[in-house]
Amino acid sequence: MRRCLEAGINPKGMEAPDSMHSAIETFFPADHKNWNLTGVRRKQAQSIQILAAGSRTKPCLTIYDDGEGQHPRDFERTFLSLLQGNKNEIPFVQGKYNMGGTGAIVFCGEHRYQLIGSKRFDGTGEFGFTLIRKHPLSAEEKKTKKNTWYEYLKIDGKIPSFPITELDLGLAGDRKFTTGTIIKLFDYQLPAGSRGGLPQEVRRSLNQFLFEPALPIYLKDSPERYPNNKVLEGDTFGLKRRLEEDDSRYIQEHFTDEFAHKGVGSFKATCYVFRAKVDGKTVKETRDAIDREFFPDGMCVLFSLNGQVHGHLGRQFISTTLKMPLLKNHLLIHVDCTGMDYDFRSELFMASRDRLKSGEKTAELRQLLKDVLIKSRLTEIYKQRKNSISVEGGDAKDLLKAFSKNLPFNKDLMRLLNQTFKIEQHDEEKKKPDNPEKLKEKKHKEPFQPQRYPSFFKLKSGEGKQFLTIPERDEKTIQFSTDVEDSYFDRSEDPGDLKVSILQHRNNETDGGTLPGMVDSPEELLDIRKSSPKDGTIRIGLGATSELKVGDELEITATLGGPEDFECRFWVKITKPNEKPKEVKKEDEEEEPPMGLPDYSLVYEHAPEETPDALTWEKLGESVGIDMDWEVPMFPSVGEDGNLERVYINMDSRVLRNFKSRQGNIGADQAELSEKKYISSVYFHTIFLFSITKNKKYELKQGEKEVDLQDYLKDVFSSYYSEFLLNFGMEDLIATMAD
Repeated sequence: MRRCLEAGINPKGMEAPDSMHSAIETFFPADHKNWNLTGVRRKQAQSIQILAAGSRTKPCLTIYDDGEGQHPRDFERTFLSLLQGNKNEIPFVQGKYNMGGTGAIVFCGEHRYQLIGSKRFDGTGEFGFTLIRKHPLSAEEKKTKKNTWYEYLKIDGKIPSFPITELDLGLAGDRKFTTGTIIKLFDYQLPAGSRGGLPQEVRRSLNQFLFEPALPIYLKDSPERYPNNKVLEGDTFGLKRRLEEDDSRYIQEHFTDEFAHKGVGSFKATCYVFRAKVDGKTVKETRDAIDREFFPDGMCVLFSLNGQVHGHLGRQFISTTLKMPLLKNHLLIHVDCTGMDYDFRSELFMASRDRLKSGEKTAELRQLLKDVLIKSRLTEIYKQRKNSISVEGGDAKDLLKAFSKNLPFNKDLMRLLNQTFKIEQHDEEKKKPDNPEKLKEKKHKEPFQPQRYPSFFKLKSGEGKQFLTIPERDEKTIQFSTDVEDSYFDRSEDPGDLKVSILQHRNNETDGGTLPGMVDSPEELLDIRKSSPKDGTIRIGLGATSELKVGDELEITATLGGPEDFECRFWVKITKPNEKPKEVKKEDEEEEPPMGLPDYSLVYEHAPEETPDALTWEKLGESVGIDMDWEVPMFPSVGEDGNLERVYINMDSRVLRNFKSRQGNIGADQAELSEKKYISSVYFHTIFLFSITKNKKYELKQGEKEVDLQDYLKDVFSSYYSEFLLNFGMEDLIATMAD
C-alpha cells in the first residue's frame, strides 16, 4: 500500500495492480528479482519484523511494519474497527474486514492486552497509540452482565498521540522507528510446536501458513530468552521458496497443473514429491526431518489465497482419495485458489482461515482436485516409485500355495476374502500365446537440453491433421514440444505462463453479424487443464462441456509467454462420444478359488549369503520410503484400488529373534519351521484383520488424528500382538506344513 500511494496510484482505481504478484512486479520491479540473494532479501525483510522478549512460554511479541501507517484520527475506522471492509476493493492486499489484529488479541494472556502504535508514512501527523484490553468486570458488573467486552484507551475522547522523529524499539539492523506501525502482543500464547526460538520453530509455522508471502519477514529473538541459541535472527520467505530452492536435497521433483472449469474459475495445483531417503540419513530420519520441516501439523494439502493458507487436508486425501498410500508421507500439494470465482471461493473457507467449510463446494473442489491429479504426472511418479522395488517370487509363492491348499477355506471364509481381495479363478497355468509378441527395439533418445526461456513452441499432437477431435463430454490431451526447463511455470523467480484462448466457435451463440466471434471465457465451453513442461513436452487437457455439441468446431490458440511469446493455433472438432464396452456379469462358480490372495515378500536387515538379491531394509526404504527395523515385524502395502496388495514380512525382527532364542539350541529344520510359523502367523492374520476392518467400514482414529488402515496394522503388529501369535495357536497349520 505504501508503494502504491507513493507512486500516486489510487489503490481502488483501474490503474492499480489486480493481484499481489502484479503488485510486486509494479512496485518492486528490480528488487524482487534479487530476493533469492541472502543479503538483498534480508535488507528487504527488515521492513517487516517480529521480535520476541520476556518468558519462553508466554513471550511478548512486537510486530513492526514499515508500511502505510495511520493518523491518530483514523485509528477508530482502521485498526479498531470490525467488519468495515476497507480492503474489499483492493485486490493486491491480504484481509478484508480489519480483523487481523483483533483475531490475535484472544491469545494475549489472561487480561488480553495489546498495544497499537502508528505514524503515517509521509511523516504527517503525530505518533498515535492505544492500549486494548478485555474489560475486567467489577463485583457489581458480575451480578448484572453475562459477558465482558473489549475496550481501548482514549484520553479526553481522542486517541493519544505525541510528536516523534524516531523511536528506538530494538529493531534488527539498528533500524529506528520513524513511520509505519507496531503491534505489541503481551504474554502471547504460542501454539504447541511453535514455542521455541523465532528463527526455528516459529519460522516453520509461519512458512506453513504464509506459503508464498508477497514480502520476506525478519525474525529476531532475544538472548535473555535463549542464551545458548547461536542463531537468534533470520529471515523467512514462505514454504514455496524453501521447497523450490536449488539446493533442496529433500525434493525429488515438483510440477504444476492448472485447471479452469465453468462456475469454479481456475486453480493451480502444485505437487512436491519428496525423496524417500537422502544422503547421510536413514529412511526414518529422512521422514522425521520432512515431517518436522514441511508437515509440522500434518497439513499435506494446502489451499491458499494470495499466498496465505486458508484451509488444508490431511494425509487421508493422498492415501484414500488419490489411492497413493506410498506417497502419503512424501507428497505436499499446494492449491492456489486466487483465480477462483468469488461465489465459489466464498463457500470454501472459514473466516478464521484455519480450515475448509463442510459443504457441497468443498466436496466439489476435492473431486475436481482428485480428477486433475489422477490425470497429471503424479500417477506416473507413483507407478515409478511402486515399481522401483525388485521383488523375488520363487519360494515365497510356493509356500503361499502350500498354505492355501491346507487351510480350511470354507465358503463363508472365501466370501469374506472375496469382498476384499480380487480372488482369481482356479487355473494352474495360464496358456501362453502361440505367437508371442516380439520385443520392440528401444529408440535412442537424445538427452534433453533445457533452456531458461523457450526458443520454440510447436504442436506435437495430430500429426498434421486438419482437426484434433474431442468426443462429446470427454477430454483430449494435446501435446506441444518446446525446449524450456521443467520448472518454467513454477519457479519463484521470473516464471513463465501458458494461455489458452478460443478464437472462433462455429455453431455457437457468440456469433455477431455473419462471422463467428471470439469467446471471452474459454472455460464456458472447455475445461482446460495445463501441465508443467516435462523433458520438452507441455500437455494441455481440453474437456468438452455440455455447451458443445457434436459437430461444433473451435479454433484455439495456445500462447507460451516469456521474453518472446510463442503462439500455436489449431482446430478441434467435437465428435460422437466413445461407446463404453458393455459389462458382462459372470455367474458365481461353486468351486471356491484357492489362490489369488495378496503375495508377500521377505525382507532382511542384510541379504543372506544364499540369496544375495533378497529385499533388504535399505532397498525397501530407498525405493518407496517404507521404514523397517527390528521393532517392525511387517508392513502391509495397499494398492491404488484400496486393497491389500502385498505384505512385507521382516525376517530380522526382534519378535522372530526372541521366538527363536526361547527355543534354545535348535537345528536347521527346527529353525526353518519357526520361520514358517512366523511367516504364516503374520501373513494370514494380516489379511484377515485387513478384511474384517475394511468390510466393516471401521473409521480408525488415534485421539483426534485419522489413521490409515495400513498404519494401524503396522502398529498392531509392532506391539505385543506378534509375540502373542507366535506363542499361541496355529498348531494345526504347522502340523500340515511339517508333512
